[in-house]
Amino acid sequence: MADPRGFLKVRERELPPSRPVEVRLRDWRDTHEVRQEGQPFLKEQAGRCMDCGIPFCHQGCPLGNLIPEWNDLVRTGQWADAIERLHATNNFPEFTGRVCPAPCETSCVLGINQPAVTIKNIEVSIIDEAFERGLVTPQVPQRLTGSTVAVVGSGPAGLAVAQQLTRAGHTVVVYERDDAIGGLLRYGIPDFKLEKSHIERRLAQMEAEGTRFRTSVEIGKDITWDALRRRFDAVVIATGATVPRELAVPGNDLEGVHPAMEFLTPSNKAVAGRPVEGVPDAEGKHVVVIGGGDTGSDCVGTSLRQGAASVTTLAIGKRPPTERPEHQPWPTDPIVFEVSSSHEEGGERTFLASTVEFVGDDSGAVRALKVAETEYLDDGRRVPRAGTEREIPADLVLIAMGFTGPETEELVTQTGAETTSRGLVRRGDDYATTLPGVFVAGDAGRGQSLIVWAIAEGRAAAAAVDRFLQGSTELPAPVGPRTVALRG
Repeated sequence: MADPRGFLKVRERELPPSRPVEVRLRDWRDTHEVRQEGQPFLKEQAGRCMDCGIPFCHQGCPLGNLIPEWNDLVRTGQWADAIERLHATNNFPEFTGRVCPAPCETSCVLGINQPAVTIKNIEVSIIDEAFERGLVTPQVPQRLTGSTVAVVGSGPAGLAVAQQLTRAGHTVVVYERDDAIGGLLRYGIPDFKLEKSHIERRLAQMEAEGTRFRTSVEIGKDITWDALRRRFDAVVIATGATVPRELAVPGNDLEGVHPAMEFLTPSNKAVAGRPVEGVPDAEGKHVVVIGGGDTGSDCVGTSLRQGAASVTTLAIGKRPPTERPEHQPWPTDPIVFEVSSSHEEGGERTFLASTVEFVGDDSGAVRALKVAETEYLDDGRRVPRAGTEREIPADLVLIAMGFTGPETEELVTQTGAETTSRGLVRRGDDYATTLPGVFVAGDAGRGQSLIVWAIAEGRAAAAAVDRFLQGSTELPAPVGPRTVALRG
C-alpha cells in the first residue's frame, strides 16, 4: 500500500531540470537534462500518491492507467512490476510520458489543495528504467491464427492496433505513405520534444514480435483500397486527422504563409538527415505563429533553433488564468495559462489578436500581418474590433489552428465508405466502418484528439478486429469511440 503520510512528508512537486536555454537552442536534443541514475527525488514524488479509494486520475486518463499501483511500485523500487503494470494498459509510455498533456494530473485528488503528483514524469521514468534494465522484450505470439490484417497509418493509433493484433497471433502489415514509420510522432513532433531513438527501439520490439512495416506506400494511390481489402482479412484505417484548418482571410495564398505541418514536417526530416526540397526556413525571418496550442509551440521552438529574427505567437482569445477557474472545477481538465519549453526559450505571445489580412509585397510574398483586437459579441462570436488594426512584420507565417479531419477522397471514391458531417470516417460502437471487414481507429474516426486517446482507441479497435476474425477476444478494450470536447 502507499505511504499514508507520503503527501505530508513531501509537499513540493519536483520535476527533472531542463537544459539551459542558451545550450539547448544550439541543438535538437531533448530539452531535459540527461537522466540521472536512480533520480533520488523520484521515489519521494511517487510517495506523494495517496492511493485514493476512488483514484480520479483514472477518470482523467482514457487508457485507464493503473497510476496508484505503479506509483507505489516506483516508491518501493520494484521496477519490473512497475513496467508490467504500466504496459498492462499502455503500449507506448515512452511517447505519452513525453508528449501527452497529462489530463491525469489535473484529475489528481492531491491537486485539490496541493500540487498534483508528477504522474507524467514517473511514467516516463518507469519505461526509461525498464529499457535500461532490459525489461522490455518482444512478446512473440504462441500461435498464429492464419488471419491477416492491414493497418493503414503508423501513428500511435496504428502502432497500438498492430502490436495488439500481432500479439494475438494475426499477421499484421502496417502501411505508411512517408519514408519512415511513426506518423506525426516521426515528422510532426520535433526531436527536442521526442527524440526518434524512442520510436526506433519500440519498432525493433514490434518487428521482433512479427509486425511487418511497409513505408513509402500510399493506400489509394500505390495500392487501391479495394485491392487492399481483397488481400487482407481485415483492414484498419488509422491515418489520423491531417487536413489543416484554414484561416480564410485575404492574402492567405501569399508566398510564406504555410500550414504548420508544411513547416514542421520538412524541418524534422532535415534534422533526421532525410532529403528534402524547398524547406520553409525561419533563419533571419520575422516569424508569426497563429495558434497557441502544442503545434504552435513546436513551431516556436523550431523557428528559434533555425535562427529566426523574431517569433510572435498570436491567439485569438483571452489569456487563460494561471489557476483553475471556478467554472472548471476539479477533476475536470481546466484551460489554464501554460508555458511550454519552447515558450521558455523566447518569442512573444499576444492574446486577443484577430488576424484581419495577410499583407504582401510586390513580389507576392507576405511582409506583414494586419491584426486587430478581438471583440467578444453577446452571441459568443469573436470578431476584430474596428479601429484597432495594426501591422506586425512577418516574413514567414505558420498557421497552427489544428486539423479538421482525415483525407478521405480516395477511400470514398474507391470504396463508397461513408463519412460523417464533420468529414470523419463513419463507424459504429465496434469501430467498424460501413464497409465489411474495415475498421477505423484514432483521429480518422474520432477527430483531432490526444495521443492517449489514439493509443486507447487503437487497443480497443484491435479487440474489435480480433473478435471479428475469431468470434471472441481476450484483448482488452479500454474505451468505446466516444467524442469529447477538447482543448484547442
